[in-house]
Amino acid sequence: MKLKNSILFGFLILLLPIFSFAQKQALVFQSDFGLKDGAVSAMKGVAYNISPDLKIFDNTHEIPSFNIWEAAYRLQQVAVYWPAGTVFVSVVDPGVGSQRKSVVLKTKSGHYFVTPDNGTLTLVAEYLGIEEVREIDEAKNRLKNSDKSYTFHGRDVYAYTGARLASGVIKFEEVGAKLPTQVTMIPYQKPVIEQGEIKGNIPILDIQYGNVWTNIDQNILLELGIKAGDKLQIKISNTQKLVFDGEVPFVRTFAEVGIAQNLGYTNSLLNFSLGVNQGNFSERNKIFSGAEWSISIKKIDK
Repeated sequence: MKLKNSILFGFLILLLPIFSFAQKQALVFQSDFGLKDGAVSAMKGVAYNISPDLKIFDNTHEIPSFNIWEAAYRLQQVAVYWPAGTVFVSVVDPGVGSQRKSVVLKTKSGHYFVTPDNGTLTLVAEYLGIEEVREIDEAKNRLKNSDKSYTFHGRDVYAYTGARLASGVIKFEEVGAKLPTQVTMIPYQKPVIEQGEIKGNIPILDIQYGNVWTNIDQNILLELGIKAGDKLQIKISNTQKLVFDGEVPFVRTFAEVGIAQNLGYTNSLLNFSLGVNQGNFSERNKIFSGAEWSISIKKIDK
């Protein structure tokens, strides 16, 4: 009996590293740092020192400098494709050193977001829901001997806290004090139907090709009976200044119109978008993206 117990005990000891690894969550980084220097590598080094077993991934490090809105969009764009428990570290922080809070948001979907509370959480808070928000206690969750560094919270606070959370070194409750169930929100035009017209926002560009993506999903189009083959009146404004006013055909694929012609279509996220067959709609019409960009769509009766 003693021999059997010893063998069983030894077997369980061998399995402990496997169980420990299974409890670790993916850690996903994004920033506006680019990859020209060692900033991203430094954050990953901090995480690796917390746990060499962590699976570390990149969302993007090519967010335009200081563009909090795009940081918010990139998180919302990908979060649903990652499993519950994934920890996202987002560092777009033009207010470093200001009164903005360093927080971890747990969404109702079970994802965690480690970031300055500067608007970056706008879209995941809306789409995934807020379960709880905690302020990072830097007395406990800050890289050792980094207290004299004031400008690289991405390395010293966010990567460190995110790695500790993803690896199971700390529980969510150990991040810091619980905050009210709210975060800083960036105002923008949400998709609505008003008097036979759809209004929405241009959150992002399909930057490689210059296509203009909106937050208007195909279900809203269907509510107004908009279908492939229809002609649409499109108006686009930047901070209420009209930038584009024109007609486009609504098609399934780019090949349905001639080369260099404008078109409307449904993109891979099933949202209404604008493009040019073998051209660049954004450059042609000087249309870009962000919270201040709005669009209206109206079906043209035949």
